[in-house]
This record gives sequence, structure tokens and C-alpha cells, in this order.
Amino acid sequence: MVGYGRAPEGLAWPDGARVVVNVVLVYEEGSEYSVRWGDDRNDGWGEYADAGVEPPALDPGTESHYEYGSRAGVWRLARIFDDAQIPVTVSAAAVALELNPGVADWMREHDHDLLGHGWRWIEPWQLSRDEEREQLHRAIETFERVLGERPLGWNCRSWPSEHTRGLLIEEGGFLYDSDGSADDLPYYARAGGLPFLVVPYSKTYNDSRYLMNPGFASPRDFLDTLTMGIDELARDERPSMMTVAVHARWSGQAARAAAMRAFLEHAATVEGVRFMRRIDVARWWLATYPQ
Repeated sequence: MVGYGRAPEGLAWPDGARVVVNVVLVYEEGSEYSVRWGDDRNDGWGEYADAGVEPPALDPGTESHYEYGSRAGVWRLARIFDDAQIPVTVSAAAVALELNPGVADWMREHDHDLLGHGWRWIEPWQLSRDEEREQLHRAIETFERVLGERPLGWNCRSWPSEHTRGLLIEEGGFLYDSDGSADDLPYYARAGGLPFLVVPYSKTYNDSRYLMNPGFASPRDFLDTLTMGIDELARDERPSMMTVAVHARWSGQAARAAAMRAFLEHAATVEGVRFMRRIDVARWWLATYPQ
């Protein structure tokens, strides 16, 4: 509840940057709940009040919305990131990458890092500790097979379970998680008496707010939130981090993608801004400010 306090001292980013921006491309398409995969429900579209087609029937209309993200949206955003020449973190569900290996190829070609986002895009708090552990291990195995590397960071669907951080520590190969949103800088949490780095996520600079009421009614709302946020952080007296999270099926739509492009163009003009991969943020913090 205290954090770094009113006037933190001695904290700095590489090369004296004032704001580190980490862009997260969230890629979940094909890993959502569906009776096609033996689930007891179909995931919703997210932008309509009703839940779609009820099981045991398939919901091909909603499935096509997710498929837009994998067929078109992810590549529109990829082109924007390529044009801006920025490093990107891909928060991917393992099954989503397995279903579309071209996304993994693009990640390797551009050296974008991986943030583990589950074996599938399902709710960990609905699982037992043993079930969550088993899915964590399945995710790691799938990432290693499809992408050629394991995740070093982790971010659950929406919220972690009470067991998640302890399981990451137990597994032993993770450097950080992003299931906390408690600061504008990385910080250490404790699980089982052990310290563990949190590279904080954001539900504010996140296109999921298109789905909320009140939320983003227009891409300009998202753009205003991002540009006002980075401008204020750059004026602040202490260094900070800004996570900008966009989903392939939502911000991959052309009008919303235009907001992302405009933000990147604006950020390039703000003094003291540096784009970094999430793994590089974690490694910098662990090396420079160990627990």
C-alpha cells in the first residue's frame, strides 16, 4: 500500500529515459472457450450484451469474430509496428500460436518477446491448483515447440488465481509476471515468502475498454487516453513505465488500428520516451534494483 513513496530516489531507466513504453500485442484467437474444443460454453464476442449461441450448439458467428483477429487484424497491427520499427511484446495463448504459426514466424523475424498468456485463453481461477499447474506446463511445452522458446513472463486471462504466482515460482523458469497493476514501475511481490518481480500491466491503456460502458466509444477516445497519458508521464518528476495493450481482433480493425498508428507517431515526438520489450524491462530491473 506504500510502494515507492512520495519522492522516490535513485530510480532510472537505460540512457536516462523518462518513460519506457511497452506495446503488448495480445493474441488469443482460437484458444477461447468453445464447444468445438469440448468446453461447456462458447466464449462471447465481447462487444454485445448477449452471450451468443448457447451450447451444445456451435457459435460460428462469434468464432468468425475471433478469426478476423488471426486472419487480418494481427497482420494490420504487425504492419504498423514494423513501420514504426518498435520492439513489441506478444502476449499469446499457446494454442493460438499453434493454430497460426505465421505469427510465431513474425515474432522470430523481428525479435519480439513472448509474454505467456496461458495454454488456452481460459480463466485460471476456475481451475484447481493441480489443473492450473498442468496447463502451465502444457503451455511451456507448446511455446517451446511452436516458437522455439519458453515464456519468461506470465499474464493470465483477466485475473490470476490465488495459486498462480506460487506456481510460477515453483516452476522455476520465470523472471516476472504481469498479473499486477499496482504501480507505474516494476515492483517486487511475495509469494510463499519469496520475492518475485512484477512488471505491471494496465487495464487503462488497454483496448479492452472498447467493451466497457462507460469506455471507449470511438478510436479517438483510445488515442486521447494514450496521448494524454504519455504526455503526463513525460512531465512527471520520476521515471515511469507505460504498458499499451491491443488485441488482434479489436484493434486490428482499421479505424482502431489508425488510433494505434497515430499514438506511435505522437510518442516518437515526445522527449525522453523509449520503447522496450517486456523481457528487457524485467532484466533491467532485476539487475539494477535487485530485491
